Amino acid sequence: MLITAIRASWLRAPIPADRAHVSDFGKNDSFNMCLVEVETDTGLVGLGEAKAAVGNLGNYAAIVALIREELAPPLIGRDPRDITAIWELCYNGSRAHYAAREGRTFPTIGRRGITLSAISGIDIALWDLLGQSLGVPVWRLLGGRYRERVPAYASGGWAPVGGIGTQLAQYVERGHRAVKLRVGLQDRSVSDSAARVREVRETLGPDVGIMVDAHGTWSVREAQRFARKVESDDLAWLEEPVSPDNLEGQAEVRRSTDIPIAAGESEQTRFAFREMIDARAVDICQPDPAIAGGITETQRICALAAASGLTVAPHLWGSAILFAAGLHLTISTPCATMVEFSRGHNPLLSDLVEEQVELEDGYVLAPSRPGLGLTLRRDFVKSITVAV
Repeated sequence: MLITAIRASWLRAPIPADRAHVSDFGKNDSFNMCLVEVETDTGLVGLGEAKAAVGNLGNYAAIVALIREELAPPLIGRDPRDITAIWELCYNGSRAHYAAREGRTFPTIGRRGITLSAISGIDIALWDLLGQSLGVPVWRLLGGRYRERVPAYASGGWAPVGGIGTQLAQYVERGHRAVKLRVGLQDRSVSDSAARVREVRETLGPDVGIMVDAHGTWSVREAQRFARKVESDDLAWLEEPVSPDNLEGQAEVRRSTDIPIAAGESEQTRFAFREMIDARAVDICQPDPAIAGGITETQRICALAAASGLTVAPHLWGSAILFAAGLHLTISTPCATMVEFSRGHNPLLSDLVEEQVELEDGYVLAPSRPGLGLTLRRDFVKSITVAV
């Protein structure tokens, strides 16, 4: 089996005005992604997702060009099943032969940013291809089925005081046993964020897990004040309390509270996660497979987390392809304990593929179809493709 083509497409799915939410990132009026398709001489096609930004943000023309013009050409004619070799070639570039000989990395100058996102999309597609070629789900290739089902927490929660309890109660009614709301500078104050959390706890009762995500918007002192104000609300985690550039500050927040700290959605490669873990700045690692380096690198990140006694909850705010990649990883990885289920209106999750994600008593079952188990809706893809 040989690679005959690698396609990269910018997809932009508009969101109706009455379904769009507003956060510190602004109004989420569309969902964007780079769809990666790796074609082979056997007729099999692997699907991947590369992510450059959150939701409606980001111009994907650069990442499309990077895949088409730089990463794809050296891969044509290679066996797509040589996943590690291809990852290292993309990461090390013209010095990949040194990496193979010396056993360490010789990364390209642009080794982070959209380069890693592009590698991520290709890598996910290669794992999909490998599973299809062998007739087994990707989780089988990652070590087998460690668990038969995975808890899925509802990720949303933008409503203000007076409405946030009702909004998250709707997620519980859909079957979720844990929910996440956004806090931080999107609110009027730290006290306002705390009031929203209290409303959620009072509405949902003691048996539903509650997480909060500040999107890295608070200062260290603001995050500490918030943590003190919600001590009695039994939060499952506080996500990105401060800027990801302030690793020392994040560690300071962690030391000052017993609320677990979750972070890592914008970090790339195992090296960045190693720094976060070494700084004792995190309890739950949140690599995004479409950003961090694909399934290959996310596995390495999980190994680092496990070695330090930490858990992983992959960041899956994206399309059905990203969700599937995270699900297969979590099915097979002992330290990965739950998946994120986007509850904002997201056509790339609900309409991109034929298969629909279904909850069973708050869990998502292990997929059974080969590869990632996805079938693109080609007409939908065509209708939302941006010409670049």
